[in-house]
Amino acid sequence: VDFTASNGDPNDPRSLHFFNPSQPNCYQDAIRSVGSILQAYDSDGIIGAFGFGGVFQGEVSHCFPLSGSSPDVNGIDGVMAAYQQSLGTVALSGPTYFAPLIETVAQIAYNPEQSQRSQTYTILLILTDGEVMDMDRTIQAIVAASGQALSIVIVGVGNANFGKMVMLDSDDALLRGPDGRVAERD
Repeated sequence: VDFTASNGDPNDPRSLHFFNPSQPNCYQDAIRSVGSILQAYDSDGIIGAFGFGGVFQGEVSHCFPLSGSSPDVNGIDGVMAAYQQSLGTVALSGPTYFAPLIETVAQIAYNPEQSQRSQTYTILLILTDGEVMDMDRTIQAIVAASGQALSIVIVGVGNANFGKMVMLDSDDALLRGPDGRVAERD
């Protein structure tokens, strides 16, 4: 979940993070809508929930556990609770960097013991309101993770310009990192 300041002050009703007990905000809608679809593919119900771009434990962090300690929560309700809790403890900051989050999740997804008997697959859902500011490093992270059992889904929240996200989709051609390395798959 994107905790960059471009989302607006969570206390302002115009903020994408504004909490209204009678109506979900844009992030809550996205978590519930997309998460409920992805959750059907999760056999153990444990979801790693991270935030990025916020001030976590006194420093700007581009990958922190929403719950404050462990990223693992129970189901979509656990993600929703951790998200709501983090709004009270994490100050919005920035900029919007995806690479640290992708690199962290790729490390979690890495399984050298993967076999027909022991299979795992990870889906990283990134919810963001804005343009990625570390495009080269993000592309490099995606290319590096492309051989793993990992899919990355990026969902734009709000009305920002999401034009750069099309580059990350690579429908027409596989991503090529700044170092020339090509992704193993889309």
